[in-house]
Amino acid sequence: MAAGDAESAIQQISSALPDLILLDWMLPGMSGIELARWLRKGERTRKVPIIMLTARGDERDKILGLETGADDYITKPFSPRELMARIKAVLRRGAPQAGEDPVRTGRLHLDPMTHRITAEDMPIVLGPTEFRLLHFLMTHAERVHSRAQLLDQVWGDHVFVEERTVDVHIRRLRAALEPSGCDSLIQTVRGSGYRISAVPGPSA
Repeated sequence: MAAGDAESAIQQISSALPDLILLDWMLPGMSGIELARWLRKGERTRKVPIIMLTARGDERDKILGLETGADDYITKPFSPRELMARIKAVLRRGAPQAGEDPVRTGRLHLDPMTHRITAEDMPIVLGPTEFRLLHFLMTHAERVHSRAQLLDQVWGDHVFVEERTVDVHIRRLRAALEPSGCDSLIQTVRGSGYRISAVPGPSA
């Protein structure tokens, strides 16, 4: 998606969070620097990678762009190949590095490399969405996440689904964990969302 000014960009970002933002310094109205500051202050947008595009090649301008929150800085003119290389590099840096490490919460053990989940020696079979949901919760154990946050992190912000979809998959996840007795690890925090805890608690 593309936007001609900061106001349009904010509207589009509010609807769907992009994987990366190419941000021109010289925007009409609010400047690219001001928009970058706004993005970095927002809880939802602070981690979105930003590449600043500008004709300003002075070192002080580059430092300002990076200190404002840009992940990279590219000076005009530039070739499409250079831009694509910069985009790939920034996305690689922003990718979670712990995504391949096994994780454990209580009796649950999840290995993302082999896609296997066990409760001690008991295997647990999950669908792909429930697997991603459990993996995210286990890598952020004890933290409460709202439905909107889970949609962003598990489904992706570009996917338009209802927040209640999260409830459906939480129910499926609990049902799959129930035979092992680990369903109580997935907890509902009323008015806030869901968490996984090594200390079993009420599920609803």
